[in-house]
Amino acid sequence: MASQPASDPSLSLYRLLDPAVLADPYPLYARLREEDPVHWDPYLHCWVVTRYADVLTVLQRFSADRTPSPEQMRALGLGEIEPIAAVMVKQMLFMDAPAHTHLRKLCSSAFTPRRVELLEERIEGIAHELIDRVIAQGSMDVIGDFAAPFPAIVTAHLLGVPAEDHAQLKAWSADFAEMLGNFQHNPERVGRVLQSVADMTAYFRSAIREEARVLPDGLIRSLVEAEVDGARLSEDEVIANVIVTMVGGQETTTNLIGNGLLTLLRQPDRLAEMRDRPEIAGSAIEELLRYETPSQHTGRICHEDTLIGDVLIRKGAAVMAVMAAGNRDPRRFADPDTLDLERQDNRHLAFGWAAHFCFGAPLARMEGRIAFAALLKRLPQLALGEGRLEWRQNLGLRGLTALPVSFATHG
Repeated sequence: MASQPASDPSLSLYRLLDPAVLADPYPLYARLREEDPVHWDPYLHCWVVTRYADVLTVLQRFSADRTPSPEQMRALGLGEIEPIAAVMVKQMLFMDAPAHTHLRKLCSSAFTPRRVELLEERIEGIAHELIDRVIAQGSMDVIGDFAAPFPAIVTAHLLGVPAEDHAQLKAWSADFAEMLGNFQHNPERVGRVLQSVADMTAYFRSAIREEARVLPDGLIRSLVEAEVDGARLSEDEVIANVIVTMVGGQETTTNLIGNGLLTLLRQPDRLAEMRDRPEIAGSAIEELLRYETPSQHTGRICHEDTLIGDVLIRKGAAVMAVMAAGNRDPRRFADPDTLDLERQDNRHLAFGWAAHFCFGAPLARMEGRIAFAALLKRLPQLALGEGRLEWRQNLGLRGLTALPVSFATHG
């Protein structure tokens, strides 16, 4: 059992850099699951795990503490991106217990089912306001006109910052997502990400320090005022975790709406089913999350020698858990490549698992349910528009750059 065996280059996740593979990665994932489910990827210098049960093992047992510190970045000659590392090492996404447990408890307080439930009427209002702006046109770009601004406005409300700042929040979010979703193949974008990190940090620092007003209710205030074992979070910790919560909340929901609506437009019978049977909305959202997973993979570190299948993964090795591949594993899901909006046994991996399960999941589910209900009800004869679809060059956070649609302007 060699720790770094010979590897078939045609199975590398680096093939996602090919636009055709990025447009439909599922054949690549299927090959990995069947031919080499615990695959050594020499291009990414990590193990790639694709079967549902194995992805679960990685998510449950392996370490999320994988971000190099600013000091390590300097030692590697990467001092230029030290400011990014300084933010990421304070984010709970890259922590294990007990630090992760404390931070998660504080941040999740803004996303309790009760607090999310109280937002429902406001979120419905936002969805309909966005549709009102385009309904007379007979066409729209679902991403630019709806799926991007919708969660950005909701996020601004949740954070306790002005709703009119939502476009800026979305732009920063997309830039920071470059660091979360991509392999390091795009050094030309580092400057933009650095600028966004600096601007975001300054923006949230200003929101925290503005003494002329009391902080409005929201996540920022919750974190500023929270205490854990008698200790408060530092200002930098508050800012770092506001950023990762903002990015995660926007990117996942934008991609759920865009990916999900494209899936339905390509299968008109399923679109009609979801439009005409609102009672299946809950299971339909879960199935869209499984079928076109917004967050496709995540990294972990093996903290002790571990056998997965018949492959020994050594302590300290990097592992990529491909949730989107696990979500199409026929060993777990019957007929996994079929969109079944009433699928009952659907413990998908779209929100992760275990300690790092997305605490914003209740909000994302609500936003998805409200968005699809509003779009399908108010836009009759909804159809895919003209032009070639382009997927964002973000290999882990799967989403479209635009989704043109047409619809009837009456009814």
